[in-house]
Amino acid sequence: QVQLVESGGGLVQAGGSLTLSCLASGRTFSRDVMGWFRQAPGKEREFVAAISWNGGHTNYRDSVRGRFTISRDNAKNTVYLQLNSLKPEDTAVYYCSAKNDGPLAELTTTPARYDYWGQGTQVTVSS
Repeated sequence: QVQLVESGGGLVQAGGSLTLSCLASGRTFSRDVMGWFRQAPGKEREFVAAISWNGGHTNYRDSVRGRFTISRDNAKNTVYLQLNSLKPEDTAVYYCSAKNDGPLAELTTTPARYDYWGQGTQVTVSS
């Protein structure tokens, strides 16, 4: 069982930055793959980034690679998503997620492969 709470969203101008945080609790957090997804109005939830249990491997969707950085601090039970060089098309609700497959789990991009979800935090980027 894992519980997730996101924070850090807000309104920023294009080119600006935000740092999202996800505080996790649960027995297996430190061994879980963690992911960030986003969903804009009228669109499907889409993969943003994922990170392995020890932070040694990451995966990003092409449109955010080089601009966003996912990281984790298992001692603090926290996962981060640093969003730089933001664009209006990044506007969405951002969700933290956990994949309860153990330390060897793949960094999947499919929402259905993740087991736990936070409530989401809104990111709005103005032109």
